[in-house]
Amino acid sequence: MISSNMLQYIIPILLVFGLVAISFRIVAEYERLVVLFLGRFQTVKQPGLRIVIPGIQRAFRVDLRVVTLDIPPQDVISKDNVTVRVNAVLYFRVVDPERAIIQVENFLNATNQLAQTTLRSVLGQHELDEMLSEREKLNDNIQEIIDKRADAWGIKVINVEIKHIDLNDSMIRAIARQAEAERERRAKIIHAEGEFQASEKLLAAANIISQNPQTLQLRYLQTLIDISTNKNSNTIVFPLPIDLLKSLDKTTSPDLKQAP
Repeated sequence: MISSNMLQYIIPILLVFGLVAISFRIVAEYERLVVLFLGRFQTVKQPGLRIVIPGIQRAFRVDLRVVTLDIPPQDVISKDNVTVRVNAVLYFRVVDPERAIIQVENFLNATNQLAQTTLRSVLGQHELDEMLSEREKLNDNIQEIIDKRADAWGIKVINVEIKHIDLNDSMIRAIARQAEAERERRAKIIHAEGEFQASEKLLAAANIISQNPQTLQLRYLQTLIDISTNKNSNTIVFPLPIDLLKSLDKTTSPDLKQAP
């Protein structure tokens, strides 16, 4: 039989073993504790001081904060057969801790691999010019695809941003030549449009002068005034309009015309 003196020692020892067998976990406000009881899902514990019984229960911490995932540089062949090196950054967070632990072995690594394959797949369907000029559209497309596939893991993709698109030296020189040719083409178009507009104005002015010959005489008089203010030359040569000679001939006295 166990004496009362022995019980005084046994009971504290049992209490100590019981406390050791019980594990205390402190769950932060941004964390959740997924608990399995004998291998089966039991509950998701909220923030605070939580008890987990070793050997019977298993606990997995899940961080609910936004995770910034740097996607390593990927070699992508565009639709027009140009090889580029692209890297991006992915922002996501866990919205369902239960599925993030049960449905996938390592949700962080799985999301990283999914982002890499999706990046190569989506960019490979577009030409180089689209990659360089339509990044916002490509970002939204990649985000939508990753978010749809990662939903089964309890993950919500917040944003995807393409950081760099690296080209080799030969492609950079080719793009520079293309940009220069494009600038020259635009300059020629602008010059041609200016010539066309000027010809339209000249044609309109010619039509007005043809309807009112007096305007041509006024223009000649204005030209004489402008030339007279210029002191660079003492000799002035200007054309005399035939219409002006005719008008002067009509105003000449008939007696002067008949004079010998």
